[in-house]
Amino acid sequence: MNIHESFKEQRKIHNLTQMELAAKTGIPQSTVSAWEKGVNIPNIADCIKLADFYGISLDELVGRE
Repeated sequence: MNIHESFKEQRKIHNLTQMELAAKTGIPQSTVSAWEKGVNIPNIADCIKLADFYGISLDELVGRE
C-alpha cells in the first residue's frame, strides 16, 4: 500500500470525512485531499500530528509494515 492509500484508509477506519478530519486537526481539507490523491506528500510534522490523532505509529500511518 502506498502513502496516499494509507492516509485515506486511516481516515475511513476512523469514520471521518475529509472535512471532519480537517476540523479536528486544523489541516485544511484541500491539503488532506491532495495527500489522498497522491498530489502532495505531507511533511513530518503533519505526519506526527495525524499519527498522534489516530493513536497509531508513523509506520502504520504511511502503510509501512
